[in-house]
Amino acid sequence: MKRIATLVALSALLLAPAACGGGAAKPATSGAAGPATKVTLTLNWVPYGEHAPFYYGLKKGFYAAEGIDLQIKPGTGSGPTIQQVAQKNTTFGWADTPVLLKSISTGMKVKSLGVFLQKGPSSIESLADKNINSPADLKGKTIGGTPGDALYATFPAWLKANNLALTDVKVVNVDPAGKIAALSEGRVDAIMGFFHDQGPTIEGKTHKKVNYLLYADYGLNLLGTGIIVNEETLNKDPELARKFVRATQKSWAEAAKDIPGAVDAMAELAENEPPKDVLTKQLTLAIPLLELDKAAAPGVNSNDKWAGTIELMTKYADLKNAGTPATYWDGTYAK
Repeated sequence: MKRIATLVALSALLLAPAACGGGAAKPATSGAAGPATKVTLTLNWVPYGEHAPFYYGLKKGFYAAEGIDLQIKPGTGSGPTIQQVAQKNTTFGWADTPVLLKSISTGMKVKSLGVFLQKGPSSIESLADKNINSPADLKGKTIGGTPGDALYATFPAWLKANNLALTDVKVVNVDPAGKIAALSEGRVDAIMGFFHDQGPTIEGKTHKKVNYLLYADYGLNLLGTGIIVNEETLNKDPELARKFVRATQKSWAEAAKDIPGAVDAMAELAENEPPKDVLTKQLTLAIPLLELDKAAAPGVNSNDKWAGTIELMTKYADLKNAGTPATYWDGTYAK
């Protein structure tokens, strides 16, 4: 209840007139008349460090400045989040691109407004004492993975790109919630997962160092998470989409420069978030995935990046009726 109260108080502060006297800065305003537009964002999972920029933007008033009254909701995976967007049960979603491609191929009327994690976080994670420091070290090892996700589907291709065959390893099927336990308890030597999320979580639970082999560092990059919206919502109110994307880009850009502040905002406003030390590691690992040395701003993508992910998903993950990047992504919003 304390955090709900904090959110209410924060909203009241952002919407209230500035008090006389003192040197406090006024929150930015959108300049639009009328009440703020209520917007929901459903995450791809329960809150972890990658999501801290959203809470930072909420606390700093970046969404309020665009006339948005934002509620952030936890998710249960990119697939269910995309389904919630498709059914218009949430305004925007934060979801993984390979899952988005598959969802659109089944007929869901959703669209990406920009991928933020342009270097994919897909990886093979292991405890450091297993001495798995390169793909070659996986030979003879047991790997835990979840059938149906993009990491699992493209794992054989990643092995092949690194001169290994599927017969060189033993793959054990585990559900998403059970992967960390399987690794921590020694039932598998490594797991397929997002290194910036699960790695720090495992280290926090086991107090042991985790090694990661990123797919992207070894020949197989898939675009990561980004903003998605229902096509009908987009057509009905493109200006709301522009405002949301703009506020989110600012939230990520500013959080990248103030990781402690972003972590503090998430610890204050989120529910059931990891400990601060884990959040800090998670966000610190996520920021370089924005590739701000190459992208004009967070969430600004290229056709080539999208085409590469579509090609890999078609070749290795059974993506049906693959289209052009424009089938899945509208690049006119993130600038």
